[in-house]
Order: sequence, then structure tokens, then C-alpha cells
Amino acid sequence: MGNFVTLTAADGHNFQAWVDGPEDAKVGVVVIQEIFGANSHIRNVCARFAAEGYRAITPALFDRVERGVELGYEPADVARGRELRGKVADADAMRDVEACAVALGSRARGIVGYCWGGTIAWWGATRSTDFAAASSWYGGGVAGARTEIPNCPVQMHFGEKDAGIPMSDVELVRQAQPGVEIFVYPDAPHGFGCDDRSAYRHDAAELAWERTLEFFSEHLRG
Repeated sequence: MGNFVTLTAADGHNFQAWVDGPEDAKVGVVVIQEIFGANSHIRNVCARFAAEGYRAITPALFDRVERGVELGYEPADVARGRELRGKVADADAMRDVEACAVALGSRARGIVGYCWGGTIAWWGATRSTDFAAASSWYGGGVAGARTEIPNCPVQMHFGEKDAGIPMSDVELVRQAQPGVEIFVYPDAPHGFGCDDRSAYRHDAAELAWERTLEFFSEHLRG
């Protein structure tokens, strides 16, 4: 059963992070939220990793702006999430991510993120050396940062029908990063991996989940 803990980033910012999984796990994963906060869906993702033997942790990135944010998926929630996301500097988000990596200790660590978190997972690979593998799910900002050089193996998941990430952007990422494993899921919209959203697509979500587990098993468990 998971619980919130308080962590301190390198700049002295104190924030909440949800932790789940065995304390003696040999592998760990930092799970990065969408624009809806460290909500029940993201905590459930941590629980799924915990059930697979991972020590999982997710930072409440919106604590930089407002504490205790937990949004749903209605239009007003989307608007609020975008507003909050716009107030969190990229470098500050990474400070919180890196504090979570530190909290996981010396065990092999991966990073996985969804939507905004999918972009941050890419930054975790390119702007940090804390992770041995990164899995990015429908990160809208990846194409804009596609020339950054990853420091660890990366896997990406995109929906073919994502209204915010055109296939032309995915192709740009493919061209810029031939060493990155990229999967596209037919007929899947943005957010297809979240079973609390109308965009959820069970088959695509489960396949992406299994691929993520296999990828982390290869690069974290050896």
C-alpha cells in the first residue's frame, strides 16, 4: 500500500511524492504524471509497478504552484491542468524528478511518463544521468526536443489518432533518433493508456504496458 512522503529538491523546494512497492526492491521506477496531478490513475500505475516488484515513486509536480492538486478529465480539468503546467518551469520539474531518483537510492532506476510526463521521461533520458532506461508515452513535447542526446535506452509509445501529436511529428522523432524504439498504436487517441479517460483503449494500453515491462526488465534487471 502506497503513501505520500515529503522530499526536498536540490533548490530546497519541499514536495509530496507517492511511494509504493517493496522497500528492498532491486529495481525502481519514477512515474511522471499527466497534467492532472499525482491523481488516482498515476498512483494506480505505481501500484502496478509495485506488484511487479518495483519500488515506484511519483512526484507531485504541481506542488511547485499549488499543493494537493488532483484533477479529473472533464474540459475544466484539462484547462486547469494546462494552466498549472504552464507555471512549472522545465528545470524545476527535472529537479523534482531527480530528487525522486535520489530517493530510490542505488538500485537500478527507470523513468516512465504519460502526456506531459512522457516529455519529461524523455528529458530524464537526455537531461539526466540518473536513469538506466526511459519509457515515454505520448509525450507532446518530444518532437520539439528530438535532437537531444539520450544517456540511456529509450522506448516511446504514440497513438495513431492522437489529435495533439501528428504522425509527422512521430516521423521527425524517428529520423532524429534511429536508436530509439518507437511504437505506434492503430486508432489509439491521446491518453489511450489511462483507464479513467474516455480515450482509453484496452488492447493498446495493455500491449504498451507489456512492452514497457519487457523493456525495463531488459535494461534494469539485466
